[in-house]
Amino acid sequence: MNSQIALIHHIDALLPQTQCGLCGHRDGCLPYAKAISEGELANKCVPGGQPVADALALLLNRPLLVAEESVWPIQLDGRPQRMKAIIREDECIGCTKCISACPVDAIIGSAKLMHTILTDLCTGCELCIPPCPVDCIDLIEDNHTVLTEEIRIAEQHDLRDRYYAHIQREENRRSIRKGPTVRADIDSALFTEFFAQDHQVESVISTSFETKPVAMLDAKTTIELAKIRTQIKKLEKQLSVREDAKKRLLLDDLTHQLNQLQEA
Repeated sequence: MNSQIALIHHIDALLPQTQCGLCGHRDGCLPYAKAISEGELANKCVPGGQPVADALALLLNRPLLVAEESVWPIQLDGRPQRMKAIIREDECIGCTKCISACPVDAIIGSAKLMHTILTDLCTGCELCIPPCPVDCIDLIEDNHTVLTEEIRIAEQHDLRDRYYAHIQREENRRSIRKGPTVRADIDSALFTEFFAQDHQVESVISTSFETKPVAMLDAKTTIELAKIRTQIKKLEKQLSVREDAKKRLLLDDLTHQLNQLQEA
């Protein structure tokens, strides 16, 4: 593991893994960890509060900074009050938009049927609230207290794994469908490099609502898929302006490669 990835590992381990995007990085804690390793201020983690800001300053040998202010009251441990989302189920229309927005797959339900939130898994990230067309999601205080640092670390590890499983599925779905995406574009190469080191590439992750585990793509394949999709989008844009026989052949070849990799 090179020194840069090792540093990102250490930084990411201190972040709460709420994947909320309040730090300004909509695609989760890992991209913020990478940005911190490259010099970004380490006090932007709102749910982590002052304890996380101080721990990052100590790790990086940087001056202590005041943590970004939270709208929620500060608790005895120095972190903001933990929140959980709940759905007013009698008002839910079953649009499924909140399901796609949840970074840790804490929402279950089917189209045109009532949804519910698994509160034990909810991180209080609030990402499910904006896409809800009927505004039927509320935040309530989570009075669960993490008693030990070991429990907190185990919780963060589980949330990190759940988020990675989530984005793996979303990337796979996005490759075969068209339309708007709820979350930001994911830096597939970054996540793959990180988790290839952390999980020895062939790790298998289970989610709360699936009976079968989701197998992660190997690092080489995931990076190659991301590169091919980028090339295809670029060629499609160029060909929409002006037809070119060589570019058309290249596009057909890349599309064939993409299909082969996805079927492998």
